[in-house]
Amino acid sequence: MPAPSPAQIKRPEFTRLLAAQAAMVLLAVAVGAGTGGHAAAVSALLGGLVAAVPGVYFAWRAFRYQGARYARDIVKSFYRAEAGKFGLTAALFTLVFIAVPPSNPAFFFGAYVATLATQWLGPWLLKRPSYT
Repeated sequence: MPAPSPAQIKRPEFTRLLAAQAAMVLLAVAVGAGTGGHAAAVSALLGGLVAAVPGVYFAWRAFRYQGARYARDIVKSFYRAEAGKFGLTAALFTLVFIAVPPSNPAFFFGAYVATLATQWLGPWLLKRPSYT
C-alpha cells in the first residue's frame, strides 16, 4: 500500500509535552546554576538534553501512519522509532561521557531522570486531533 502523503497524516500534538520537557531542562539548569555553579548547570543541561533529544526523535518518527488500513505500518514505525530512540540515547550517553564528562554526575542524572519523568504527564499534555 502506498504511504499517505504528509498532508494526510494527523499526528498527535506533541508541542505541550516537548515544551514541558524543555521547561524541566531549564529548571534543572537553573537549580544547578543556583546551587552548584556553572559546572553543575552544564551537567544538568547535558543530562536534560540526553533525555529530551531521543524523545523528540521518537515523536517525529512514531506517528507516520494512521488508520486501520495501515496497522502493520503503524506497528513497524513504533518499533523503529523506539529502536532509534534507544540507539540515540546510548550514543548520546557515550558522546557525553567521552567528549564532555559531566563534572557533577548528581545534576547530570538528576536532570536526566526529571526530564524523563515529564513523559508520565503525556496523557494529560497531548492534544489529540478532533474528528468532529
